[in-house]
Amino acid sequence: MKADIHPKYGPAVIQCACGNVIETRSTKERIQVEVCSACHSFFTGKQKLMDTAGRIDRFKKKFGERVALGSQKKQKKAPAVLQPPKKLPLPGTGKAMKDKLQEAKEKAVKQSSETAEKKA
Repeated sequence: MKADIHPKYGPAVIQCACGNVIETRSTKERIQVEVCSACHSFFTGKQKLMDTAGRIDRFKKKFGERVALGSQKKQKKAPAVLQPPKKLPLPGTGKAMKDKLQEAKEKAVKQSSETAEKKA
């Protein structure tokens, strides 16, 4: 390692805006912070309540008419739902084909009955 290229690491004091002082070690001698573990709401368990009611009142005062009119406007129709395309009949499954099949069955029944009569 090269000598004299690293910063000096020594005792340091961290001061928070709330007045809390923490002693540690750092390359800086003095560090000032706005929030520490003694005053942060996450560590203390106390939460600061914001004036949300005031904000809502200001919003309603500023945009109240527009918001009220927006709810009375005519609502747009929902887009039409696309229907799946109709299934096309497979070749040979139409009415004409069914008729041909029926005729073929009748013809086969007729022929079988004729052959049975001839043998008898």
